Amino acid sequence: MSALQLLWFVLIGVLFSGFFFLEGFDFGVGMSVQTLAHNEDEKDQIVSTIGPVWDGNEVWLLTAGGAMFASFPHWYASLFSGYYLILFIILFGLIIRGVSFEFRHRMPVEKKNIWNWTLSIGSFLVPFFFGILFISMIQGMPLDADGNMSATFGDYINLFSVVGGVALTLLCYLHGLNYIALKTTGPVRERAKNYAELLYWILYVGLVVFAVLMYFFTDFFDNNFFLTLGLLALIVILTVVANVSVYKKKELLAFLASGLTLVVLVVLLFSGLFPRVLISSDGLHDILIENASSTPYTLKIMSYLSLTLLPFVLAYTGWAYYVFRKRITHTPTEV
Repeated sequence: MSALQLLWFVLIGVLFSGFFFLEGFDFGVGMSVQTLAHNEDEKDQIVSTIGPVWDGNEVWLLTAGGAMFASFPHWYASLFSGYYLILFIILFGLIIRGVSFEFRHRMPVEKKNIWNWTLSIGSFLVPFFFGILFISMIQGMPLDADGNMSATFGDYINLFSVVGGVALTLLCYLHGLNYIALKTTGPVRERAKNYAELLYWILYVGLVVFAVLMYFFTDFFDNNFFLTLGLLALIVILTVVANVSVYKKKELLAFLASGLTLVVLVVLLFSGLFPRVLISSDGLHDILIENASSTPYTLKIMSYLSLTLLPFVLAYTGWAYYVFRKRITHTPTEV
């Protein structure tokens, strides 16, 4: 395995980490529209917290997919063909939540509710099925010598993958609640704090179940026992930090801790995959980093382009969040 192959495997992990940190709270905010707000004014307030940034956050996913296509075409081909239906559902969720921002903004109040539901359902579908995808992938899928996947329903949907989907959805929802508490004033802010205080106790149970299932359904502990255990412990520590910060109303710390929890989860998955990109259920046809990558020349050109463009992308993202850093105020409904 060359240094460039390792670099691009890590960079794809970084892109997915950035996606779940930034888009994760978008999903949580989207789900909160129908679960946290009590009236249309509060729903508008919640949506306004992500209005200027949600589409920019999705670019991280597009970049991750593009980087995978260019740097690991064999990984891309096997993953996107084998998970075609799940990725279609994810794409459907992204589309319906994307159009809902525009349509709910242009609709009269009495017709907004359908687009509020569309936003919340789309925001639920994406993290849930991403959880299904990643967790089924680390369990091992039926692959042949050419990297073709011939999976059945049970390979995709099983106890561990469903738990993973629920856990990722809950993590995103809590990340969104922490973001709402950080970015709003009034009853919505207090309600987000109260919801988070309750849901963190449910998350603790979910993390224990997730860790136990990971022990029995993956080879992560066999291959990297201390690293896997350390990353799981770090997830729990960050969850405790976020939970305590919610109680103490340290909203920025709670938001950062919940976001970093998602980042460490991605690190856990990628470290367990290494040096593979796809795991075969029979252990005979794993797709390895060194066999799935593009030519050294392609990786070299991609590296130069990335190092040139990345500082501008990060600067623009930071500037956008700085410009829209103020809280969204609460406007009481007139009776």
